[in-house]
Amino acid sequence: MKIKVSHEVPLQLLNDSKQFNDYDYCLPHLLDIHPKYEAYFRQAKKEGRYIIMDNSLHELGEAYNTKRLIYWVNELKPNEFIVPDVWENSVHSIRNAKEWSKIELPKEVTKVAVVQGKSYTEFASGYQSYKWFGYEKIAFSYGASWFVECFQHPNLYIAKMMGRLKTITNLRKYNIISDMDRVHLLGCNVPQEYLYYKDFPFIETIDTSNPVIHGLEGIRYSEGGLLHKSNQKIDKDFTQTVTPKQKEDILYNVEFNFTYYNSLLFSIYLLCVEGP
Repeated sequence: MKIKVSHEVPLQLLNDSKQFNDYDYCLPHLLDIHPKYEAYFRQAKKEGRYIIMDNSLHELGEAYNTKRLIYWVNELKPNEFIVPDVWENSVHSIRNAKEWSKIELPKEVTKVAVVQGKSYTEFASGYQSYKWFGYEKIAFSYGASWFVECFQHPNLYIAKMMGRLKTITNLRKYNIISDMDRVHLLGCNVPQEYLYYKDFPFIETIDTSNPVIHGLEGIRYSEGGLLHKSNQKIDKDFTQTVTPKQKEDILYNVEFNFTYYNSLLFSIYLLCVEGP
């Protein structure tokens, strides 16, 4: 199964993104700030584009206002909605997911819960809890400190990349994740990570602003990907004017990304994925 990818872009490039995104990824707090952003998603819904709505935790440091989230889910009726989670807090994220499992949303909206935690045990417990609550799809964030602990490497971004891979690999190994499950990957540290997931049939969707942020900063992906990650967030200069050179660099990185995802010539040897 082909993994579907969406790249978050500045306001100026929203319409262009239809040409290279498999679906639209919506940051709800921006709907209340930028009328053009709201208009884009209303039109995308009319056109029948697939929409996944986030809860904006990554951008805001905490999930967006509950009343506004419910309002926008009911207004836009996205295909999927990522329910509020709490960064690296398994207990509160599980509690939130349980509460949101009881909140009535439009029937066409699939609720997605995010696994959070500071240990393999917490990741496993969270994943199992969400399945017990009836969640049909579950997401993994990209930057948990646990990933660095479980795969030590001198390069922080490689450690996070391999740590998430190792965690997901072990959850699959011990039958906590089934190949029939549906999983979303929230963001990435470095683009080469996704090569490792080519043979994971349960990974359905990915969202990332990585190719776009680096393109805006004049950085093009090298043949081996990246060894560092910009800390810039896509919403911080959302209305910026994108120059022709920046757009060229963004499109280069996006195309590079899709080549990585879909390459049939690249073989991966998984390292150090034995045991939690």
